[in-house]
Amino acid sequence: MDHTHAGDGTGFLPWSAAMDRALYGPEGFFRRQAGPAAHFRTSVHASPLFATAVLRLLREVDAALGHPSRLTLVDLGAGRAELLLGVLEQLGEDRLARRLHPVAVELADRPEDLPDAIEWLPRPPKGISGLIIANEWLDNVPCDVVELGEDGPYLVEVAPDGSERAGGEPNDSQQAWLEHWWPTWRTGRPGERAEVGLLRDAAWAGAVAALDEGVAVAIDYAHAVETRPPFGSLTGYAEGRQVPPIPDGRRDLTAHVALDACAAAAQHVADWTRGLDQRTALHRLGISGRRPDLASAAGDPIGYVRALSRASAAAELTDPAGLGRFEWLVQGVAVPPLTSLGAELEH
Repeated sequence: MDHTHAGDGTGFLPWSAAMDRALYGPEGFFRRQAGPAAHFRTSVHASPLFATAVLRLLREVDAALGHPSRLTLVDLGAGRAELLLGVLEQLGEDRLARRLHPVAVELADRPEDLPDAIEWLPRPPKGISGLIIANEWLDNVPCDVVELGEDGPYLVEVAPDGSERAGGEPNDSQQAWLEHWWPTWRTGRPGERAEVGLLRDAAWAGAVAALDEGVAVAIDYAHAVETRPPFGSLTGYAEGRQVPPIPDGRRDLTAHVALDACAAAAQHVADWTRGLDQRTALHRLGISGRRPDLASAAGDPIGYVRALSRASAAAELTDPAGLGRFEWLVQGVAVPPLTSLGAELEH
C-alpha cells in the first residue's frame, strides 16, 4: 500500500487514504506492539479448532497437488502469526511439517520469539504452491466512502479526529464499480452511503495471482449485491469494544466486504470458485458443536469433559449469530475442486 497521501493541508483525506494511514502508517494500529488480539477476537483466537480446520484443509490441498516437496501455507494479515503457530503445534513431528513452508504476511515488525521456521514478509510471495488463508484481512483493506447528497454522490473526507466533510465527485472507476456492485444506493435517499471495494478487489486478485497452484481462502463478514447495507458498515474496534470509526491510529477500522466483487476480480486467474458460510465450511472440515453423549461420562469422565469443551469451542466457531456467520470465498488455481467444501461449485 502507498502511505503517501494527497491532502489540502487541513488534515482531511478520503476515507481510503485515512484508513491506510491510521492502520498501516508508521504509527498505525497494525504496527503497534500489542497486536490486534489485544483489541478484537477472531476465529484464530477463539479456539485451536480453527487451526485444526485449516490443517485439514491444508492436507487436502497437499493431496490434490500430489504432495509437493515444498508446500506453502500463507497467512495474510497474520497478526502475530497465531494461526501458523497453531498449525505447527498440531503438526508436531508429522512428516508434513518437514515439507511445510509457513509464511506470515504482515506489515508489523516480526515478533522476537517467532520460530525461525516461519517466514515473515510484508507482502505475499510469488509462485506459491499450497494454501493462502486471509482471515479477516480484506475488511481492513482501505475503502472509499461515497455518500448520496442532494446534488448527487460525493466522496466523504475525514480528519484524524473523525470529523467528516463532503469531498469531490467519485471518479469514473469508482462510479462504474458502484453501478455494478452497489446499485441500490443510487435509488436511495440523501445520506445513504456505499463503500467502494476497488482496492479490496485488487488486493484479493493479487493474492490469488500469487498462486502457481493451490487454493486461496478469504474469510470475512460480507454482504452480497442484493443485500448491501444502505448506510455502509464502516466501524471501529478498540480493547474489545465496538467504537466510532475514527482514523487516529489507536483503533481498528473495518467494513464488511463485497466478496462477490472480490471473486469476480480474481475470476481471470481462478479455475473455480466456491462460496459458503463458516458454519458450513467448518462442519465439512469435521468441526462440529455436537455435544457428546451424556452416557459416555460414566465410563470415561475425563474424556467426556474434554469432548464437552471441544464441542463448546466448536459451537462458538460455528454460531450462526456470531463467527459462524463469516463468509468463505474459496478459489482454486491449477488444482481440482476440493471435495470437503462441497460439489456444487461455480466455474
